[in-house]
Amino acid sequence: MRVALACCGVLLLIAGCGGVQAADLFIVTRTGPTPAATLTLLVNEEGRVTCNGASKRMLNDAQLVQARTIQEDLHDPANRHLSLAAGPHSVFTYTVRDPDGTVHFSDNSPAQLSVMRRVQLFVVQVAQQSCGLSQ
Repeated sequence: MRVALACCGVLLLIAGCGGVQAADLFIVTRTGPTPAATLTLLVNEEGRVTCNGASKRMLNDAQLVQARTIQEDLHDPANRHLSLAAGPHSVFTYTVRDPDGTVHFSDNSPAQLSVMRRVQLFVVQVAQQSCGLSQ
């Protein structure tokens, strides 16, 4: 009886593994002065990124490390739902949502945290290198 229950448990575990998906690290939306400047990146734990809802692409190892570090560094600001006002002549606005909450800032928000600058660089690099976009 115990052997049969153990076998059933193993079979259920194996059957359930096919539908498991990696957790999302964060989703970042960048808006700008034109519709073409709008960009949405959804990054998951496995290193896959969805660019503007298109098919998933792979991040390189360095980008995945950056993404995980960004998520860790956004923990407290996201938990507080930090929102910084734009400075004069702002071009891009960023909203980053992760399991901890949401952070909102602009490219020239006063008192930006260093992680916010890293988000901006990450978005440009991933858009160009992984998504094949010219942004």
